[in-house]
Amino acid sequence: MTYRIALVEDDPRLQANYAQALHREGYEVNSYSSRKEAMAAFGRFLPDLAILDIMLGEEMEGGFDLCQYLRSLSPVIPIIFLTARNSDVDRVSGLRLGAWDYLTKDTTTLDFLPARISALFRTVEALRSSSNINNRIIEHEDLRIDEDRKEVHWQGQPVSFTLTEFWILLCLARRPGHVKNHDQLMEAASIIVTNNAIAAHIRRIRDKFREVDSNFNAIRSEYGMGYRWQP
Repeated sequence: MTYRIALVEDDPRLQANYAQALHREGYEVNSYSSRKEAMAAFGRFLPDLAILDIMLGEEMEGGFDLCQYLRSLSPVIPIIFLTARNSDVDRVSGLRLGAWDYLTKDTTTLDFLPARISALFRTVEALRSSSNINNRIIEHEDLRIDEDRKEVHWQGQPVSFTLTEFWILLCLARRPGHVKNHDQLMEAASIIVTNNAIAAHIRRIRDKFREVDSNFNAIRSEYGMGYRWQP
């Protein structure tokens, strides 16, 4: 697996140096020079880890704002601040906003940064393994469903569903390729509704996925039979 790292740094020389050091370690790096540029990119697709400077252009707190935005999209993505600001107040602020680490540019070498990132990814893998043991997880290519937490992610981004929509989606995703008819979906969601109501739920589920991915087409309608999850 190749991890994708977002690097948000407004100094072109430092940005190039950091990106080169990470490329050498086999990481895919997407570099951004401003908060707005990074936010637009994160709205389309989340990285596996983000490295943020705090001062971005004329925005003295741009990195802090970006950290908050990332946390609103994902509660678990590793975030590292890499900044010239070395006060304890800034460190505390960064960690309280949800960063996993706070590094300063004057003490972080191009050898240490990849090593620190590698250690964080090992932590991520350990947490993921533990989660899969303790929680019921369904993963199919771009889809990830945590049944216990009632969380759904598509292409790494969270998608919010009502409880009824969640149970219908879960019923389909548990057996990819298998057709589920009206009665089976109704039973899965613990509701008694008409065929048209089930169709309306399916339509809303598709629409919510398409807000993240306009090309989403993994839920197929089978005329006269029902629906199937077909990645």
